[in-house]
Amino acid sequence: MDLSPSRPQAIELHWRYVDGKEEMTESANIKIICKNRKARFNFEVEDTFEAGIVLMGSEVKSLRAGKANLSDSYAKFRKGEVFLIDAHISPYEQSNRMNHEPLRERKLLLHKSEIKKLTGKVTERGYSLVPLKLYFKKGKVKVQLGLARGKKTFDKREAIKKKDQRRELERLVKYRQRGS
Repeated sequence: MDLSPSRPQAIELHWRYVDGKEEMTESANIKIICKNRKARFNFEVEDTFEAGIVLMGSEVKSLRAGKANLSDSYAKFRKGEVFLIDAHISPYEQSNRMNHEPLRERKLLLHKSEIKKLTGKVTERGYSLVPLKLYFKKGKVKVQLGLARGKKTFDKREAIKKKDQRRELERLVKYRQRGS
């Protein structure tokens, strides 16, 4: 009789950033719901944190359908707790009258030590807490928060130039490979 599990074990997924691009080091049982693409353009992200989120049942079902938007959202501190503000989760269509409000404030679940560390940085140094991703990890909804500082307009222009140069270089390499 074989006692080994019939299903493979879920592997942790770790994100790391190399030259502004995101890389996944290992595959896992993680489903990305939505990303905040504007955040990386408008902010310079210095550190990331993973937080749980308190949701209603209809919100979870709506997230499983992929109906969420983080574009103008941010996190705020209130009475020693962290809340996600302006994150839009569309109402679940099959729900009854007990459906949720799309833009309600949602409590984030972090350890006290993380909250103290973030509070100190946000109040003293002018950082902001910006949600970068919303995803399922082992059946639970998680938010990846970024401790970020706003970029100036010339920094944004410089980022656009670098991106265009990188695209042009990739095109040239692709063209040369086809020609050979």
